[in-house]
Amino acid sequence: MEVDAVQVQGGSCYVDEESRECKRYYLSRRTVLEMLRDRGFAIPSSEIDLSLSNFRSIHGQTPDIDRLRFSATHTLDTSKRILVVFCGPDVVKINDVRSIFLQIANRNTLTGLILILQNHVTSQALKAINLFSFKVELFQIPDLLVNITKHVLKPKLVVLTEEEKLELLEKYSLKENQLPRMLQNDTTARYYGLERGQVVKITYSGEITQLHVTYRCVW
Repeated sequence: MEVDAVQVQGGSCYVDEESRECKRYYLSRRTVLEMLRDRGFAIPSSEIDLSLSNFRSIHGQTPDIDRLRFSATHTLDTSKRILVVFCGPDVVKINDVRSIFLQIANRNTLTGLILILQNHVTSQALKAINLFSFKVELFQIPDLLVNITKHVLKPKLVVLTEEEKLELLEKYSLKENQLPRMLQNDTTARYYGLERGQVVKITYSGEITQLHVTYRCVW
């Protein structure tokens, strides 16, 4: 098991802050890799399985956030390309957003951008982000230290295709708005990058809940 580096000073122990920072980057990056793989993007297993010690040997104790950025292409739809950018510890201002935009190579082929934040974003910066021609998602590092879908009590979730959604509605003679709802800002919806109108199949199993299936529509 990997642990943070601990140093001894004056007879007392303390956690090396650089080591803690490195581990936060490592855990959040791994969760994003898993998240994109679960969305159907081509993510090498070697990237997800990278150990903390190997991550440290590559990026050092204080990783350069520019070296942490990466892009991925969807396995089934190669026209879908997403870029992941880590932001620094300062407040993200409009000039930072402009700088990120100008640094993006092949902007015309990009369909999504994920910004990993350590601080808040100003209202002016948010307005600038909303003007991007592609979808931009914002995640805070603390929210990515643990993959929420791996919790033992988390039900199994499958995103239906449009065809599967129509078959479901026809089978039960339902309209979209008659299905139970999942808000678009729900943590699970955000993890899978779900859009309004998409339907998910949720399977619960366990000693208490037993096996049952439900469907939810994203609103």
